[in-house]
Amino acid sequence: MVHSIVPEGVLIGRARVPGFAHPRVITVRQGEVFDITAKGAATVRDVAESADPVGHVRNAKGTSLGKVEALLDNSWGGKVDASKPSLLSPIDLQAVKAAGVTFVVSLLERVIEEQARGDKGKSDALRKDILGLIGTDLSQLVPGSDAAMKVKETLISRGVWSQYLEVGIGPDAEIFTKCQPMASVGYGADVGILPISEWNNPEPELVMVVTSKGKIIGATLGNDVNLRDVEGRSALLLGKAKDNNASASLGPFVRLFDGEFTIETVKQADIALSVTGEDGFELTGVSNLSQISRSPESLVEASIGRHHQYADGLVLYTGTMFAPVKDRGGVGKGFTHKMGDKVSISTPSLGTLTNTVRLSTECPEWTYGASHLMRDLAKADLL
Repeated sequence: MVHSIVPEGVLIGRARVPGFAHPRVITVRQGEVFDITAKGAATVRDVAESADPVGHVRNAKGTSLGKVEALLDNSWGGKVDASKPSLLSPIDLQAVKAAGVTFVVSLLERVIEEQARGDKGKSDALRKDILGLIGTDLSQLVPGSDAAMKVKETLISRGVWSQYLEVGIGPDAEIFTKCQPMASVGYGADVGILPISEWNNPEPELVMVVTSKGKIIGATLGNDVNLRDVEGRSALLLGKAKDNNASASLGPFVRLFDGEFTIETVKQADIALSVTGEDGFELTGVSNLSQISRSPESLVEASIGRHHQYADGLVLYTGTMFAPVKDRGGVGKGFTHKMGDKVSISTPSLGTLTNTVRLSTECPEWTYGASHLMRDLAKADLL
């Protein structure tokens, strides 16, 4: 149902529109998509940085691009009809950052990856060993607290301390670059897995939209595609594990905070994941944001402030508690993607983001960057 894909509320996004060289800024009104691109507000970044983003989107004059169903149907990778509008990632010039190890389940799985050195065959035994050693419900620990530091000391004495436990319960959050501005993909697009990876998974996440002043103004959904074997070999391979062609998906739209939809709404959200394979395999799971160990606000504060600025704002993946362990292809083999998997991430307040898994070398290459956008906007007299 379309209503499960596109939420209610004040929405902003981007689309390819025939006849225009550059992406267009769009919104949805009563099931119809409107092009609201205007001089001085020709990017999502410009609208986000304006004095009143919600007021701008609500009141902007627009040109109808048709029913939202039509854009959704024409946004699937490899099947896009260039003569009709199609969706893009809902952001443009913002930095794309991500926080890691913010839930206890993903924290434990990261430790397992590290201890297994990327060998998924060893993961089950290690999972039992580490859970037995910890003996504490880490979800109740406040990162950086005295209690957390005592757990850290205990684990060090037992020889199981890990850099993932450091960022999971220590004072400092893990913040990394997920992809470059303009490189994320949107609803319907293919998402990329490096050909070398044999152990990987989706990561369904809430994504905060943040201005250059550090204000959280909205949210969207994201898939922080993860290569477990690559990062498991060494955390220094984080860039190789996380930042690849088409490895960051966002969408379907950014929903702006408007009084009814707020940061408190998303902090209680259940983020549902489903994976459906061409082989008939199905996987489902849910991440509840209420179980996050670091609040979205604290993660944003760790990302932007006097210590680090983003002149065009940023979006921040806030982490996932969902680490799939359901066997696929045999007992003890765990979960990993197969090409053609359909991955859907959803929550009622933000809709549904769906993508198809391909090799990163087979996804469309990223060729349209910030310099191309600026030149095209200048030619169109929209700057």
